[in-house]
Amino acid sequence: MVTNDKHTKRGLHMITAKKLFSSIIFTLLFSLAFNAQADNSMKFGDYVVHYNAFRSDELTPDIAKAYGLTRRNNRMVLNITVQKLGQNGKTIPVKAKVQGFASNLTGQVKNLDFKEIYDGDAIYYLAQSQVSNRETLKFDIKATPEGATVTANVKFKQQFFTD
Repeated sequence: MVTNDKHTKRGLHMITAKKLFSSIIFTLLFSLAFNAQADNSMKFGDYVVHYNAFRSDELTPDIAKAYGLTRRNNRMVLNITVQKLGQNGKTIPVKAKVQGFASNLTGQVKNLDFKEIYDGDAIYYLAQSQVSNRETLKFDIKATPEGATVTANVKFKQQFFTD
């Protein structure tokens, strides 16, 4: 059916414009997320480790429940992933031995107990710890890919706000 109704044509142009706008926004958000993730990564040998820490109440209740995480404003989650660098810049998730601790500025040590989580092809290593408002944690993490002789020594610090 062919129509020359200018309202129908305008409606089709609006739908096309909305799809284009949505695609642009998605691409922009994806590139921002990729750049943010790239800042929290470290290359070692033929591997790369990605890491980030955040308050656990940023997770949805369903995600927290699925991964057995406590969801509170005074709990943080440390997320570690290890990937092998492949051809053409592609990466492949790999199993790893991940261990470490966090210490605050007064020297109190918080041992981190990592649990291995599989989500499709992805492998995550998650640990939780309690945090106080304005507490800065210095993380010291070691990640050794399964079957590899290289180890990533990741050190970073982050301040948490619980209010």
